[in-house]
Amino acid sequence: MAHDEIVGRYSALARAALAGQGVTDCEPDAFAEGGFGRAGYDDTSALPEGALLASLGCGNPVAVAELRAGETVLDLGSGGGIDVLLSARRVGPHGKVYGLDASTDMLALARRNAEQAEAANVTFLHGGIEAIPLPGQAVDVVISNCVINLSDDKAAVLAEAFRVLRPGGRFGVSDVVTDGVLDEGRRAAAEQRVGCAAGALPVDRYRELLLAAGFTGVQITLTADHGDGVHSAIVRAGKPAIGPGLEIRPMREDDAAEVLAIYQAGLDTGQASFETVAPSWEGFTAYRPASLRYVAVDTETGQVVGWVAASPVSSRPVYAGVVEHSVYVHPGCQAHGIGRSLLSAFIAAAEDRGVWTIQSGIFPENATSLSLHQALGFRVVGTRERIGRHQGVWRDVLLVERRSELDPA
Repeated sequence: MAHDEIVGRYSALARAALAGQGVTDCEPDAFAEGGFGRAGYDDTSALPEGALLASLGCGNPVAVAELRAGETVLDLGSGGGIDVLLSARRVGPHGKVYGLDASTDMLALARRNAEQAEAANVTFLHGGIEAIPLPGQAVDVVISNCVINLSDDKAAVLAEAFRVLRPGGRFGVSDVVTDGVLDEGRRAAAEQRVGCAAGALPVDRYRELLLAAGFTGVQITLTADHGDGVHSAIVRAGKPAIGPGLEIRPMREDDAAEVLAIYQAGLDTGQASFETVAPSWEGFTAYRPASLRYVAVDTETGQVVGWVAASPVSSRPVYAGVVEHSVYVHPGCQAHGIGRSLLSAFIAAAEDRGVWTIQSGIFPENATSLSLHQALGFRVVGTRERIGRHQGVWRDVLLVERRSELDPA
């Protein structure tokens, strides 16, 4: 369904709710048994009837996101405002909740409901979820209720959600997914019963888009089964944590010059590697997959201040879950916890991608790197004595590895 059709459809439902009519885009059985609408919530007491009439979600993202007092929350596709109002209760008077919707009719309904609920800590914004009208790092939590599946550019939605989250922020949504790629017949049957099944992604694809956006700790839990391969689901993920004024995100092509300059600065210390000259960008990327390359950046200047990346240890299938990694920090930005934050994010991302062993080699004289790795669960598994000459000196290398606690199976 095209964007304008979706907005028109939900605008008509909003006008019906404004007129005092109950609305639904699912068959009655699916609405009750699948947890759609008000059936998905535990406590809707004291909410305006208009918010309940226009509740079209497929779960309770307010509970999914585990909101806390004082947090700032963004609801993508806020509709009649039920999740905004419930979130406003959770975050309290020192918190803030934004509701974003593309339908001016839904916004009118939501604002009326907020006024009736006397919710002073909410703001409703007009716009699409693919281009959120908020600055970067503006919110602590992003929620949504059966809306992301409706977008025709889900990669943009998830990238925008990542952008507006603060480091350490949380993504917690209810959505509709499929357990595989559906043929047209099964999808049509599901959409007939469950209106918001349109555009639902397979679980694996949803996970891949979240990881590509930069999220870690991705969890997709199926809840209600609507038949024909369609399910309601709880989707959780997080944005990597790092200190104020910084952000960790996936490495991009336009980071090349700064990444290689930091690499060379590390090599120049004589304590980072047997290498003495950083490779070209083509050489750097040739054996470091894009799925496990991250940078830390200064959010004010956009300058890269550190990076972490992995390379496979072997092309043999038995080593599919084993990688070797490197982490480098700009020489002017060390002792600020950047390396620790990068490595922590990398570990989480590696586990998301099924990596069960991360390994590396460290010169014994590089006490700072060794201490960092040991603090994050790496152990020394051996010493390769006098394994190579570096600047005319024979050097030992400590082999370190971290084994995932997750079951590789």
